[in-house]
Amino acid sequence: MKNSLITYVKNIFSYEPKEQYHFSIPETNEEIKNNPNSLETSNIETPKEVFPSIGVNLEAITSRFNTLINSDIIVREFRLIAKNKEYKAFLLYIDGMVDTKSINHFVLDPLMLRNTANMYQNQETETVKQALANNIIVRKVKKFDLSDYIFNHLVPQNSVKQISAFDDVASSVNSGNCCLFVDTLTTVFDIDVKGFKQRSVGKPENEVVIRGSGEAFTENIRTNTSLVRRFVNNEKLIIENLEVGNITKTKCAVCYIENITNNELVAEVKYRLNNIDVDSVLSSRSIRTVN
Repeated sequence: MKNSLITYVKNIFSYEPKEQYHFSIPETNEEIKNNPNSLETSNIETPKEVFPSIGVNLEAITSRFNTLINSDIIVREFRLIAKNKEYKAFLLYIDGMVDTKSINHFVLDPLMLRNTANMYQNQETETVKQALANNIIVRKVKKFDLSDYIFNHLVPQNSVKQISAFDDVASSVNSGNCCLFVDTLTTVFDIDVKGFKQRSVGKPENEVVIRGSGEAFTENIRTNTSLVRRFVNNEKLIIENLEVGNITKTKCAVCYIENITNNELVAEVKYRLNNIDVDSVLSSRSIRTVN
């Protein structure tokens, strides 16, 4: 009775791999347009220019970079202080391709912490009061411009430029920079904070690699994903993290390009990875052996 019950449960819940899989990959533009999962058939239009509303920009970035499923796309929301006023803002960058220390010390600290630069409004007011008390005529020369103020006073980084198109934002983030969005501004601050791992210059060994960069994957998964991002410079590249191994909890990354890779094939790969029942995964050979 017990054996029959165990057999019955196994027949219901056990996984048996199929002998044949029926996947179809579209090869023509007409097949891609007829795909219901394609963005070309959706009614959502991808905006081209940055909006003055921070909420609309955040929704556009979430949709374009798939931040809900992309494990290495980081969106850091915060409030910056400029002339004693707070403005909503957020940073967009790729984990593994930026120098986090540069972001902390040269971007977030000057923008978020109260200092003499972002509290300049009080100093200006005191100066005007003293001038009026001494019967000195005070004229306001220039109207306060938030973008110029941030560019000239609050971002002490060596390479900063202003852009306004989402295509430029995608190209900048994919190359290893971070982008600063600020509420009420139609421009984005492109800040150079590259910090990805690079192959050091060393002695050649009989010119083993004649063509190519000579870079290879390492044990660090985030370094590996940054290498993939650098070669596939497209925001449609999706990198999803999964944990395999009951004890080691080894992180694995499933990488594919949206609207090109077959969705059924991606689902099958993630299903198999999530159903691997082993204690530890120390190399890719373990996953290949189990599957």
